[in-house]
Amino acid sequence: MERDQLADFLRRRREAIRPAEAGIASGPRRRTTGLRREEVAMLAGMSVDYVVRIEQGRSSQPSPQLLGALARALRLSDDERDHLFHLAGHQPPPADGVAGLARAGLIRLLDLLGDTPALVLSDLGEILAQNRTAVLLTGDHTRFSGDRRYVVHRWFTDPAARAICPPEEQEHHARKLVADLRAAAGRRSGDPTVAGLVDRLRAASADFRRLWSEHEVAVRRADRKTFLHPRVGRLLMDCETLVTPDQRQQLLVLTPADAGTRERLDLLRVLGTQEFPTGRTGPPVR
Repeated sequence: MERDQLADFLRRRREAIRPAEAGIASGPRRRTTGLRREEVAMLAGMSVDYVVRIEQGRSSQPSPQLLGALARALRLSDDERDHLFHLAGHQPPPADGVAGLARAGLIRLLDLLGDTPALVLSDLGEILAQNRTAVLLTGDHTRFSGDRRYVVHRWFTDPAARAICPPEEQEHHARKLVADLRAAAGRRSGDPTVAGLVDRLRAASADFRRLWSEHEVAVRRADRKTFLHPRVGRLLMDCETLVTPDQRQQLLVLTPADAGTRERLDLLRVLGTQEFPTGRTGPPVR
């Protein structure tokens, strides 16, 4: 670990980012052109004290998870992210996105979309990043680890993931998830990550085994689904999926499908972040 160079690199990247690039209003009384340490801490989901210590070269070796959070907060390019990992004494994550780092360009798109809910997902349905409005709508899906980071795994193994989807839509949604996973498995034939996920799902869920055996294949591009939100109720959203050229990451954009949903989404933004009841993980988003 090259502690001093790591500290210098993080300071310089923080100072180089304009607040607007990170979705933060600059304000008339702002004295610095870059981000403040407390803003980096907020964006990365870590303490201000840790950001101070790592910038001063006084921290212990950061974990890959912390480095990934810092890379997202600082909007690092792929090359900058890899450099960050090298300075911290870690191997950079694989280029295929399995390690759970959203591409810098997609992160910037999340910021530009602003009040429109948007998420970045891997091709296996791991939510890699969300903008603030998406968190308000669906809850924070980036906090999971292990198999729970995959939407399809939570859907088939966690009853709460289904309970907040209207009963009349659950079968349709389950089929879409399985068909999309089947398409990803075909593209990544022989990949142990995909094979392992499918094997564990088949062992854990009879419902998944039933749908997997039907061999339906479909890449999700556009859809319409209902979200049952604990504060504002039923929201009907159109879902548009934009895929990167290598098909390893996706930008999912959610827009209100009717005037009532638009009004309730506006209300939700005014109300601010709402913790979902214990055990809930937010409405399914794929």
